[in-house]
Amino acid sequence: MIRDNFKVLVIDLSTRKGDVVKMEGRNTEAGGSGLAAKLFQKYGHTDKPWDDPLQPLIFTIGPLTGYFPLMSKTVYAFKSPYHNQYTESHAGGRSALSLRFADYDGIVITGKASSPSCIYVGSRHLEVKDVHYLWGTDIQTSGKVLRKMFKGAGHRSILRIGPAGENRSAMACVNVDTYRHFGRLGGGGAMGAKNLKAVVIQGDVSFASPPDKRYPKLFQEVYKLLTSTEMMSKYHNLGTAGNVAVLNDLKALPWRNLKQTSDAEVTGITGEKFAEDALLRNVACSGCPVGCIHIGFVREKFMEENHYLYRQVSYDHEPIFATGSMLGVTSNFDVLGIIDAVEKMGLDVMSAGGALAWATEAFEKGMITESDTLIPLAFGDSEAYKVAVRHLGMGTNEFYRALGLGTLQAAKRYGGEDFACVLGQEMAGYATGEVFFTSQSLGFRHSHLDAAGYSYDQRKNERDTGKVVEFLIRDEQERVFLTSMVACLFARGVYTKELLAECLRSVGYVELAGNIESVSNNIQKLRWQVRLKTGFDPSKVRIPKRFYEVKNWHGPIDKDFFDELRRRYQEAILRLAQEDIIP
Repeated sequence: MIRDNFKVLVIDLSTRKGDVVKMEGRNTEAGGSGLAAKLFQKYGHTDKPWDDPLQPLIFTIGPLTGYFPLMSKTVYAFKSPYHNQYTESHAGGRSALSLRFADYDGIVITGKASSPSCIYVGSRHLEVKDVHYLWGTDIQTSGKVLRKMFKGAGHRSILRIGPAGENRSAMACVNVDTYRHFGRLGGGGAMGAKNLKAVVIQGDVSFASPPDKRYPKLFQEVYKLLTSTEMMSKYHNLGTAGNVAVLNDLKALPWRNLKQTSDAEVTGITGEKFAEDALLRNVACSGCPVGCIHIGFVREKFMEENHYLYRQVSYDHEPIFATGSMLGVTSNFDVLGIIDAVEKMGLDVMSAGGALAWATEAFEKGMITESDTLIPLAFGDSEAYKVAVRHLGMGTNEFYRALGLGTLQAAKRYGGEDFACVLGQEMAGYATGEVFFTSQSLGFRHSHLDAAGYSYDQRKNERDTGKVVEFLIRDEQERVFLTSMVACLFARGVYTKELLAECLRSVGYVELAGNIESVSNNIQKLRWQVRLKTGFDPSKVRIPKRFYEVKNWHGPIDKDFFDELRRRYQEAILRLAQEDIIP
């Protein structure tokens, strides 16, 4: 399994055939994010729209996948229906290990199926099956059918879209093995444009452990580090839901479309409250001993009085913020009910929550009416939000179809751009200040995980824009190498460069281990070059007025610092993209 080149399966949905391609670049692009950008350079079309059949969907893993704990993520790269530019989304579940045991470093999907289809792939087989009978089904229903169609567990991964993806929503996600997601920037819509309902990956081969005698001992050392540190215990115990109370105390939790940053009613949706009332169990991604996925439950009457149906729903900080505080919903079971509705439709929870928060304020201000929303919207009305989520996923009318293109797109049409909480895409749940707002709005994926801007805001009251930009660029570079491995970013405090080098050497990637700094720098440049070639212009990213009105524990937002920081970060991104890549 150790190889210096990449083994990639290229599937053409139009012909229903595939070819195995070998590519050089292990010692320059590593895998994961680096390999995805390299594959988009080869198979992508910068001059064609996101839904052109020739545009590829790209799934990649890294050189340490299957060899070390928490190397458990897959990178999904595509041209986004949200902004028509190159992007990535990352997910765990069983996807990464399934790809490893199918003996591929990546899968590229091009073309468009003539009817709704499912790809079934393993190490020695490829089938494109007609599944027209699944078109229109929600995530739960399609999951049940697909699990019956493709037997086996273990290293079988099921990636599927819901009605939102079928309707090409820019907020549609890809559900991965029920509890994980390729969430942001419309990856589900990109699948829907290809008539692709699902991808099933069956890891059906085995491979020997590396012959290096250091490997078993190093594995045990890494395992111990990842299971004994306080940080990883936090992820297992309360999980990131523990951030809800912390950020609320800091006056840094977005409430009611960011009109507030704190509320005493937070007690109903804290991580502690979820753990006390709603937590059923913890589960883990394949190859992970931590178990950070927290599963709660929703209950609803079924068929007749006193008969109830229970469903399991995963939660963490981002879904709680997006369907809880952002919408003014203060009951943990009401939050789980909205998350459940979002899951069925196959929507990204942060974008859906942000969009409905904007719609609620626009409704309050009379900019939109019930003829648009089809149901009165009010902060705290969880039942109305569950109905609205369905309309958003189905694209029921003109208003919801416009909103499904992105909150700012809808605001440009209906008004309310000043209070659209969009930082490149709908904001994540951290109203920590200027550094985070800058980081998400200009970051490569417009993600809270592009760089630790939210952490910088909390650790330092820094007003030196040069130092902040240096931190953002450097932190992104370190994360890019981790997402090329592809590691769960929860493990970033454990997987230092020195430890990553040891891990790579122990499995045979000696040259890559000796060049982590230059390789990570090259991958960072490559990704930005691809992004800019597909149309990204950092100087055109607009910051809505609402973000300048935020007050948190630091006090009001410093407009001059914020604007100067954004300007200097824009310049740094452009300089980075213009630098040569070292062969």
